[in-house]
Amino acid sequence: MPKKYGQYCPVALAAEIMGERWTILILLALMDGVRRFNDLQRALPRISATLLSQRLRSLEQAGVLNKKSVNSGRGYEYTLTEAGWELESVVMGLGQWGQRWARDMEPDDLDPRHLAWSIHLRMNVEKMPAGRTVLQFEFTGAPKDCRRFWILNSGGQIDMCIEHPGFDVDLTIKSDLRRFVEAWRGIRSLRTELAAGRIRLEGPAKFKRSFPDWLLLSALAHVERERAGKEHSLSQRSKKE
Repeated sequence: MPKKYGQYCPVALAAEIMGERWTILILLALMDGVRRFNDLQRALPRISATLLSQRLRSLEQAGVLNKKSVNSGRGYEYTLTEAGWELESVVMGLGQWGQRWARDMEPDDLDPRHLAWSIHLRMNVEKMPAGRTVLQFEFTGAPKDCRRFWILNSGGQIDMCIEHPGFDVDLTIKSDLRRFVEAWRGIRSLRTELAAGRIRLEGPAKFKRSFPDWLLLSALAHVERERAGKEHSLSQRSKKE
């Protein structure tokens, strides 16, 4: 059970639920359309299965989500309740504040598995070629066991793979992990980084030209960085380039 503040204040009562570690990120994943336990683990690769189960149970008890048995009782689907969806503006408002004012990223914050999951949710399939397209991402500066992943578009269905999907790669994207995350968050300009060759593309010219239109970037990339520091300086420099 969540720890209690012992205060009647509605903010304190809400914080008993929202203030638990990982809870807001679980809510964000549910708002992004994640429904199954295994997919929640893929979206949040650094949370243990035990802790994820605990947080889901707390959210269910709080009336924020529903848990429904599927596949003849072999698994469960999690969906937000009306009360859960009311938190969307709270979660997104917190994200906007974080984009503006939270601390600069540290090396341990750069989780390539979470980046891969986030990218697969933000592909503009309407701009991509019909049929199957395979993108291979390769990152330096990432742990050895997760330096490469694949995004597969099959007729508008996007999947993320941490092992080679078995199809020919149409376009390879190579970058330092931090640099790509900074572009993903809008701190750097993706198009400027591509034009300068700091994020490199390998594949047919028509795909290289189209790639910036395929990738929608973070939903918060449009929010300008305000906190003084390296990331603010980068964002200001990027606007001048």
